[in-house]
Amino acid sequence: MQRLAVIFALVLCGAARGQDAEKLAPYYPTPLVIVEKMLDLGGLKAGEKMFDLGSGDGRIVIMAAQKYHADATGVEMADDLYRQSMQKIRSLGLEKTARIIHGDIFKQDYSSADLLTVYLLPVSNDKVRPLLEKQLKKGTRIVSHDFPFRDWTAEKEITIEDDGEGRSHTLYLYRR
Repeated sequence: MQRLAVIFALVLCGAARGQDAEKLAPYYPTPLVIVEKMLDLGGLKAGEKMFDLGSGDGRIVIMAAQKYHADATGVEMADDLYRQSMQKIRSLGLEKTARIIHGDIFKQDYSSADLLTVYLLPVSNDKVRPLLEKQLKKGTRIVSHDFPFRDWTAEKEITIEDDGEGRSHTLYLYRR
């Protein structure tokens, strides 16, 4: 029931902000405690290449570069979120290890990824799944926040009962 409420809230949030129906998910920032748990679950190590699809304000990319010393790339279509995240990356001096691609997640190459993170709606996971199945190398880890990939079997699933803001989250780890 709570997951349905989250989906409904995400859809309403997107509609309220005037986002078009083609967007894969409205902007709904992941709490930092969950960002860290996503990167931990994905086993991110220094020097690995990670991608965050629909990177929003860049918080996953920034933590991946700053705390885990990964080569982190986000993909974000919204102009304001792209600018905001790049400004934050520059202000932190992370330009060598963190970047945001201003563009469409379907037009990127993820074949070098060691870890991929997503917080997309279920229908969006369905849309991006064929691209990931085609591009990702054997062993690539994928961590999905709240919504599983249909027809994939999670290697691990964890639920965080309270993120400090009064809501639970489920994380799914997949390996190609």
